[in-house]
Amino acid sequence: MNATDNTYYNIGVVGLGYVGLPLAMMFATRYDVVGYDVNAERVQALREGRDATGTASSDELLSAQRGRLRFSSDANAVRNCNTFIVAVPTPVDTYNRPDLTPLLSACTTVGGLLKTGDLVVFESTVYPGVTEEECVPELERVSGLRYNVDFVVGYSPERINPGDTLHTVENICKVTSGSNEEAVCRVDNLYASVLKGGIFRASSIKVAEASKIIENTQRDVNIAFMNEVARIFNAMGIDTRDVLEAASTKWNFVRMQPGLVGGHCIGVDPYYLIQKAQVYGILPRVMTNARRLNDSMGAYVAQQVVRQMNIKGLMVKGANVLILGFAFKANCPDIRNTKVVDVLRTLSDYDMHIDIYDPVVDPILVERDYAIRLLPALHSGTNYDAVILAVGHQELCTLDVRGLVREGGVIYDVPAALPRAIVDARL
Repeated sequence: MNATDNTYYNIGVVGLGYVGLPLAMMFATRYDVVGYDVNAERVQALREGRDATGTASSDELLSAQRGRLRFSSDANAVRNCNTFIVAVPTPVDTYNRPDLTPLLSACTTVGGLLKTGDLVVFESTVYPGVTEEECVPELERVSGLRYNVDFVVGYSPERINPGDTLHTVENICKVTSGSNEEAVCRVDNLYASVLKGGIFRASSIKVAEASKIIENTQRDVNIAFMNEVARIFNAMGIDTRDVLEAASTKWNFVRMQPGLVGGHCIGVDPYYLIQKAQVYGILPRVMTNARRLNDSMGAYVAQQVVRQMNIKGLMVKGANVLILGFAFKANCPDIRNTKVVDVLRTLSDYDMHIDIYDPVVDPILVERDYAIRLLPALHSGTNYDAVILAVGHQELCTLDVRGLVREGGVIYDVPAALPRAIVDARL
């Protein structure tokens, strides 16, 4: 195929979630960009300056649309683009098996729009081989075009950290890769032109895919270790956070925090590598055991709360309990794969009356996705038998939590974010 002018990119971003939206806005600072999403309600909200993910403010969205960015739920809106960036979810099913349905559906859509000379860049997290073994054949099948002859492909794994205002997409280093030398140059030029943090060129697409999958898997394993030692130290009556402070004085100690591991990255991505490893006859015991341990922490927290109630002589059955926080992480409205649900389910087995309050998340989404109604507000004078700080939102950490608990009640602090003097136990 003939090389195109590397200075000209007419970009279509497919998927406008936590990854796609900031990408679209970043590229629109320099290029014409169409952000496409199948969710018409999401698109309309963005057009009106409303972003449920909290990624962009109303002013930022409206300003970008007065410039070079527009949003659409009609795939034809990206037909004239010569560069497609695919940023759709890669979830797992109920059995924790990788579900490539959204990704392959996006490939079908892009394949129907693909033209000679186009570039397709994938950002979705996958196991090594998905881009070339799953996505490319679908692009070829639908478009009738030939890979590395009529069109080229790149892979630049997303590094979005929801709720992080420091490591934003334009400030981080991005890994890039391409299907041939032309693709590599076009991908590198595109990302380097808008990134402040620069790029790192991987030696192949598979290497780039693998680098992303181990970034999150490494954190999962490290947090699992911290959760395991937290269980050990709790059983011994030793405060885990005190241990971490002491150990952190050694120059090469890697400090991580125990906690609930949810979300769409750390709590999901390792399953992609686990399944691929098994295809090659390798049983990844460390990763598998880490996933099991981290997935069990919601139930563990609930059991620790019950233990504290028993120590204080509180009636567990029928107790009134308040859970503060429902998002999967602090200062972020994302509720995907939140492990607070596991705390709730375990406590519910004791026939407790449980309220949940989270001022950051969208209560409509919580009810839609989990069939759970959040408290619209905290009521003064309410005396709970136990209060659990499950998520360390800044707004929750500044509450008068002691004022919400009855005399002799329990306060359990999962993120260790409350004043230590008022807490009965923490993870």
